[in-house]
Amino acid sequence: MDNQTLTVLITVPLIVVVLAMIWLGWRNRLRRQADVERLPAVPEQLTPATVVADGQYVATTTAGDWLDRIAVQGLGIRTNAELSIHAEGVLFDRSGAAPVFIPRSALADTRESSGMAGKFVEKDGLLVISWSLGGRELDTGFRSRHAADKQLLLEALQELISAAPQADADSGK
Repeated sequence: MDNQTLTVLITVPLIVVVLAMIWLGWRNRLRRQADVERLPAVPEQLTPATVVADGQYVATTTAGDWLDRIAVQGLGIRTNAELSIHAEGVLFDRSGAAPVFIPRSALADTRESSGMAGKFVEKDGLLVISWSLGGRELDTGFRSRHAADKQLLLEALQELISAAPQADADSGK
């Protein structure tokens, strides 16, 4: 038996084992996260967006743990997206995946970061939105296609978050 055949006989089973382990790990993650609440539906009528930007939806992770990707409901899938900020909340319109809507009342914080869940960029290259879904605290990352858009998004989000308690209290009157 020559070296090339021996290499193939060792490499192919090794690749199969690694892929099987990846699949089992993802399946177990889905099972562990089965208690994650359903995402809020996108409201039928949204006010016009204050800011819209094209970019990449990076992932949603457990807050503070940028490696714990949330796999259920497609939240762990990296995809191109349009991020728009409305008075009602934040909408990620994702290509090839269901949209993600974060109601204004669920928003907690926003910040810049250099990475999360397998996506690492220059210092402060990602916009990270912290929010809650049921009893879970989450972080969602977005990378704007144009650097100037990130600052506009950050400012609009900070304004929306700081206005949220007052606006929610006013609507309850």
